[in-house]
Amino acid sequence: MEECPNIIVRLAVDRIDMHLITSDNVQQRFYTPGEEISSQPNFLRGHGTYVDDENTLRASVAGVLEKVNKLISVRPLKARYQGEIGDVVVGRITEVQQKRWKVDINSKLDSILLLSSVNLPGGELRRRSAEDEQTMRRYLQEGDLICAEVQSTFVDGSISLHTRVLKYGKLSQGIMLKVPPTLIKRKKTHFHNLENGASLILGNNGYVWIGANTQDTDKSEGGFTQDLSRVPQDNREVCARLRNCVLILTQCNIKLSDTSITYAYEESMKYKVSELLLPESIVDISLLTHQRLSQ
Repeated sequence: MEECPNIIVRLAVDRIDMHLITSDNVQQRFYTPGEEISSQPNFLRGHGTYVDDENTLRASVAGVLEKVNKLISVRPLKARYQGEIGDVVVGRITEVQQKRWKVDINSKLDSILLLSSVNLPGGELRRRSAEDEQTMRRYLQEGDLICAEVQSTFVDGSISLHTRVLKYGKLSQGIMLKVPPTLIKRKKTHFHNLENGASLILGNNGYVWIGANTQDTDKSEGGFTQDLSRVPQDNREVCARLRNCVLILTQCNIKLSDTSITYAYEESMKYKVSELLLPESIVDISLLTHQRLSQ
């Protein structure tokens, strides 16, 4: 009897997945590892594929087929984040090194944030001196959360970040969630100020940040200031409700965007925050949200 709620949620997820596949009139083809993709000789092997002894192209991961002209690749359903230049990411400082910080961004390797790639306090652009290097821990230290942009990628999979734009920098009070990177919908902007009074950052790396309020911090300090004042209870309840809505959409494999999260938030208002993660609430909110997205 204890497995019944999970079965109900699973049926709802399957129902949403089936509708998503057929709503765009495109039947997505899923491949499992070792399954044959093509036996024709005129193809180019992409990521997620390999060629066997019989010159047959097969899938090496479980995922969806992607084809660009003759290039055939398989996009895995679950994988580590692979950065692209210009991506907005949310990360956590893991180590302070000489002239650089190491940042966890849910990738294979920790990314690098150079001292020369940040705006120093005061916001002025000048050469980084030895004194700046000695006070690096005053700017960012282990455990701090930051928002940054991917500046460059390297062959070994490592990533270099920068926070030269004043909208990037240290994050203050809020909630960080980890979701599959494939659920983050790529859009022109990943910074959202919602009507309910919360701020939302959808990192391409799968880290979602829900800010406690939309009050603009003082950017004259180069993105290193933090508002540590007491957050009102109303704002805390809004953040908690948004957190549960993001978890609901994630569990039901619905793409995360400001639109889908707002729809889920509106549909969740008939429940208490503590009731949102119950199986009945998950099924109700996910189906209603998907229905509004399909219209």
